[in-house]
Amino acid sequence: MSDDPLSQLTAGTTDPDEAAAEGSLRPRTLNEYIGQEGVKASLSVLLAAAKARGEAADHVLLYGPPGLGKTTLATIIARELGVNVRYTSGPAIERAGDLAAILTSLDEHDVLFIDEIHRLNRAVEEILYPAMEDFALDVMIGKGPSARSLRLSLKPFTVVGATTRAGRISGPLRDRFGMTYRLDFYEEDELTSIVRRTAGILGVEMDADAAPQIARRGRGTPRIVNRLVRRVRDHAEVHGDGRINMRAVTEAMRVLDIDDLGLDATDRKLLAAIIQKFGSGPVGVQALAAVLAEEVETVEDVYEPFLLRLGFLDRTPQGRVATDAARAHLGALGFDIPAPRRSEPDLAGLWDSSTPS
Repeated sequence: MSDDPLSQLTAGTTDPDEAAAEGSLRPRTLNEYIGQEGVKASLSVLLAAAKARGEAADHVLLYGPPGLGKTTLATIIARELGVNVRYTSGPAIERAGDLAAILTSLDEHDVLFIDEIHRLNRAVEEILYPAMEDFALDVMIGKGPSARSLRLSLKPFTVVGATTRAGRISGPLRDRFGMTYRLDFYEEDELTSIVRRTAGILGVEMDADAAPQIARRGRGTPRIVNRLVRRVRDHAEVHGDGRINMRAVTEAMRVLDIDDLGLDATDRKLLAAIIQKFGSGPVGVQALAAVLAEEVETVEDVYEPFLLRLGFLDRTPQGRVATDAARAHLGALGFDIPAPRRSEPDLAGLWDSSTPS
């Protein structure tokens, strides 16, 4: 991952203080949760029905770009059901015995949240299948010809899986989830509401016109707007009277090197690499990752979704292509924009219904 402090805005939290700050800003109920209205409506029915029957809720799979509230929703699901939640992740469960220990420690109707569930190894998945379907744990006793299988009963529980790569989840595992929800990027008005809510929780005074300006730079992601609010608050306290106004927002964004559309230095470096080094594309993602000194998954999961949403990037069978809008945006910022190597109409996007003849 890049050492650029701004790139950390789009990544998960590793600093304990940052994690604590984010935790204090998270909504605690579905009513407090802003955005994702379709997901909330469906979840409310699912949870109300489970509570009325006195049963564990169906297993839930949440997928979408990072920072959209998957962990928060898992916590809300447990709170709405009135049960405890246990947090873990796919990479953390290295052996089948690790998962068995977690499953046997769950109380009745508890929620088990598995982040990055697509990274579970196959041996662990094999243990999870009967656990999710039959609330049973198959244990092998002994080795060799004398080995035998013992089935242990588990208390009913709910798995909430989260992933940024739904396509990498195996079919048998995906089929065991009763409900699957995609979390989409937030609209600017929803992010504006989140900015105002966050400022209220932090006890910071904010001008009415400042909130939309922070939301506009939030990349459609609540995690990022919450961190931007804290950074602007810090700037306002150090260089102003503590109130977040347009001047504080403008100056803080200049220090953070975030432009009016929310692009940071790494976003611009990625687009500039495609435009200047590769003639606007097409170029493979591996080459881009090498230029940025990032992992391929980081480029695909963190940077590309927002650029695709802005219409600055196109994925084609031949590789990534910078669009006219991207060239215009960088040109307005003073970047040298050479002529594209190929014209865009000759390149069919992955999602185009037709291909060029």
